Amino acid sequence: MPVPATVLDPAHPAADGRLADAPLLAALRGEPPAHRPVWFMRQAGRSLPEYVEARRGTSMLEACLTPALAAEITLQPVRRYGVDAGIFFSDIVVPMKVAGVAVEIAPGVGPVFARPVRTLADVAALPELGEPGDGGAFDRGLEPIREAVRLTVAELGGTPLIGFAGAPFTLAAYMVDGRPSRDHLGARRLMVEAPDVWDALADWTARAAGLFLRAQVLAGASAVQLFDSWAGSLAPADYVAHCLPGSAAALAAVADLPVPRIHFAAHGSHLLRPMAEAGATAMGVDYRLPLDEAARIVPGLPLQGNIDPARLAAPADVLARHVRDVLARGAAAPGHVVNLGHGVPPDTDPAALQRIVDVVHADG
Repeated sequence: MPVPATVLDPAHPAADGRLADAPLLAALRGEPPAHRPVWFMRQAGRSLPEYVEARRGTSMLEACLTPALAAEITLQPVRRYGVDAGIFFSDIVVPMKVAGVAVEIAPGVGPVFARPVRTLADVAALPELGEPGDGGAFDRGLEPIREAVRLTVAELGGTPLIGFAGAPFTLAAYMVDGRPSRDHLGARRLMVEAPDVWDALADWTARAAGLFLRAQVLAGASAVQLFDSWAGSLAPADYVAHCLPGSAAALAAVADLPVPRIHFAAHGSHLLRPMAEAGATAMGVDYRLPLDEAARIVPGLPLQGNIDPARLAAPADVLARHVRDVLARGAAAPGHVVNLGHGVPPDTDPAALQRIVDVVHADG
């Protein structure tokens, strides 16, 4: 049975008419946009000198939880490049941090958890997440996120904001290993050796991700993306058994809201068909699978992607040819949002991203 749509506040950007002509939203609905829209995963980040200056003296999680700073960082690439969407500046572990889980982002390492989660007792000790808007500790902890979204959309005007969350598998994998891992062996072992523990942890991370997405949409985001950094390490059967249910639960948390839902997994092109079953309305595609092939695998769904980040350092004419090839292949889908097939590398020359925007807007 379809979930009844929740009515957004009349002042919400998706409800008050300011985004009526937004190319991003048209493409994600499978409608003809005024031009092919483009934005970049990790467009707000270390590749921008203004980001480095804004972040000076501030830790990553401090920046994410300081509303004015998070809003400013979100807006920087929109101002610089003229991209067709802002992606909310955050980190995948922010929901855990605001819930009260002991996690920090160690420079040069990534998320580090004080206490890995490997038993049912460990899962039971995780903080209660409550319900949306219940005034509980987690709900109160999300207020800096809501405020940052409100500040951002007040400045974006007719450009949509995309809300963001890490997918439950990736969140759980970090929590099992306690830190980044090359092969996510700890999480993959736990799935097999203690599936009851894995399922309980995946349920908790799915709820955290879903509540995080919902808070952003209700505060003003007009689309969402669920980003799975590590699901590409899974075989399709393991994805379906141990990962798909969590992603489906996270996306279901916003299924009653009238906004597009994008699902992307890095190095996950072999999972595109089962990923499409999680409830997204558009699929992100990594750089290893041509978009016309992706359109055959998931017919009827708008696609996002999939410029190869390695080509950002190529000569301008080589990059332009690659972008035009992506545009041509993306035309096979009902709608196409141009993006990279992964995030912007930190050492990227901003001029390369500007060249992509210019080509897409001229030729798309």
